[in-house]
Amino acid sequence: MSSFLLDQIRPGLDRFSIELPSWGFADTGTRFGKYPQPAAASTIEEKFADAAQVHALTGVTPTLALHVQWDLPAGVADCPAISELARRYGIRPGSINPNLFQDAEYKFGSLCNPDSSIRERALAHAEACIEIAARLGSRDISLWLADGSNYPGSQNIRRRLGWLEAGLVRLHARLHPGQRLLIEYKPFEPAFYHTDIADWGMAAWLARHAGPRAHVLVDTGHHYQAQNIEQIVAWLLHLGRLGGFHFNDRRYADDDLTLGSIDPYQVFRIFCELVQDPAAAVDVAFMVDQSHNLKGKMEAMVQTVMTAQELYAKALLLDREALAEHQSSARIVAAEQCLRAAFFTDVRPALAEWRQARGLPADPLEALYSGGYVERCARERGGRGAGTAGGYAG
Repeated sequence: MSSFLLDQIRPGLDRFSIELPSWGFADTGTRFGKYPQPAAASTIEEKFADAAQVHALTGVTPTLALHVQWDLPAGVADCPAISELARRYGIRPGSINPNLFQDAEYKFGSLCNPDSSIRERALAHAEACIEIAARLGSRDISLWLADGSNYPGSQNIRRRLGWLEAGLVRLHARLHPGQRLLIEYKPFEPAFYHTDIADWGMAAWLARHAGPRAHVLVDTGHHYQAQNIEQIVAWLLHLGRLGGFHFNDRRYADDDLTLGSIDPYQVFRIFCELVQDPAAAVDVAFMVDQSHNLKGKMEAMVQTVMTAQELYAKALLLDREALAEHQSSARIVAAEQCLRAAFFTDVRPALAEWRQARGLPADPLEALYSGGYVERCARERGGRGAGTAGGYAG
């Protein structure tokens, strides 16, 4: 049975890859404090080493997202060292993430700050990130802004929108050939009255205004409770503005739980929209954005990748011809049952067979436990103080 399933999903699995976040390997926490783990990475080399281990176990994580200021504190000057680490560990630099929320100067915003000198500083930093991406051969610059306000009347919302539009047009003009600008949105937190890029429609408008190489980044945790994310995905695909995902899960608000830990059916439905038209989704980037505060860093990362593969494989099993027939005849129960049949199929044996055919462990998580990598890292890294490489990317 697993061989039969594998024949159906193999082409899609062969194309599937997902990007890991450097910050997901570092000591992180909440706004109340950090929770150190002995095996956590505190240097960029350790982050590359951890990412390489995940890739060795899963075979589908060839790139590592980098957060400028945490991973490249010297900016462009750090690029040669990053390139050498990429060569040594066989992991390519992935999306480049500007940091426009951490410094005290950004208390009232970055690209939308009422102080023109701070807006200029933020733009200069983002432009430096574009140059870093060019030096490292990275395609995507992933932009998340904490910009917003907490009280009515404290900021001119329309004026801030004008600054934001102008800034994104300027950044788009600085892109090198082949690069993309991914614009992320978030309804609230840290701004609780208004957020300057609060939803997918605002992000889509800003991307369209900025230029053809600007797209929307969908963070699966950055939505109101019970929002229909797959409908947003369908709209962005229709508009040609879906650039990528930050995958995570959440129970109430915000994000950072491991993918599928709360609502795997939602992730499956998102993947169903994506595999429905492979040509429309060919350039959509899959990226992890999680903060593993209680789970072990490596275990959580491998678990996330395995979950993503499983849910993607289930979406590949969907009988689209039958579903289209049910939909055209408005057979509601039959259509839903068609969807559910794919979701409830156990694809784990087929995935194990797919991995073994590529010389990978059938169960990457078990291989991580039995291989002793985390224990070795804990012994070698655990004697140090808590790491200082930041831990939240938005």
